[in-house]
Amino acid sequence: MTRIATRIATRIATIALVLTAGVSAAFAQGLPIKHTVQSDGHPMALWEKRAAKPTRAIVLLHGRTWSSLPDFDLQVPGEHRSLMDALVAKGYAVYALDLRGYGGTPRDASGWVNPNRSAADLAAAVEWVTKNSGVTGKPALFGWSNGSTVAHLMAQQHPELISSLVLFGYWKDPDSLSVTGPDTIVPKRAATTAKAAASDFITPTISARAIELYVKAALAADPVRSDWRRMEEYNALSPAKLTVPTLLITGEHDPLAPEASQRKFFDRLTVKDKQWVTIKQGDHAALLEDMQPEFVRVMTTFIDRKR
Repeated sequence: MTRIATRIATRIATIALVLTAGVSAAFAQGLPIKHTVQSDGHPMALWEKRAAKPTRAIVLLHGRTWSSLPDFDLQVPGEHRSLMDALVAKGYAVYALDLRGYGGTPRDASGWVNPNRSAADLAAAVEWVTKNSGVTGKPALFGWSNGSTVAHLMAQQHPELISSLVLFGYWKDPDSLSVTGPDTIVPKRAATTAKAAASDFITPTISARAIELYVKAALAADPVRSDWRRMEEYNALSPAKLTVPTLLITGEHDPLAPEASQRKFFDRLTVKDKQWVTIKQGDHAALLEDMQPEFVRVMTTFIDRKR
């Protein structure tokens, strides 16, 4: 190889290295910052990651069993699995709330968590973000699985707090009703399991290493399953009562969000600004899997068009 050819090859390699480093740096956000937000006197853990100069904010809410950091900030060497990092790379200030008894938030004296209490705690967190994020305007709200129904309930009760609503893995059929149960049972405080932590990954769209690290992170963050009661409070949910722009995201192979119930939900939305997107090959954990870039594109396109 001639000296000139060697120099050209070296410069090309250097440029490639810089570009690769730039892409990695966009996702390498480090550890999240933990804030403590008071809700009716109870300390709530709110995790933050942010772009250098964020132009919009979003609050994320986890599902039934696992808390924010396993769900939204999974770190896998050589892979991009963190939803928080992906949204930061898009210019967001990102916040993720741990409900009572999850992750960094302790249980209250009752030992229980219920829909209305969770919706009130979420509203307190959203108000805190509006006041402290440094971003002009109301934040968007994203809820996954059981977090989608809590987010729906909060948006239905306090639409003035958010700019838009994104629901993923919405499990409740609009026609289903929960029966009022006994209110004197002692919380079970059952141990969580590795099998349960891996159960949402049903399509071959994520590495075995990523699943292994998710299971490890989930069990470390939430070794004891939170106890829910008063599920009949979800009977108040009504798509027709939502007045904020709403995006419904469904995984094509999500067993907890069948197409028939998603269709009912979407058709009953009366808000004009609505959208329903199915993520191809996705399951209940699509936000962590190989289709995450498409997932994030769908989310941010909907949220950003409201700016």
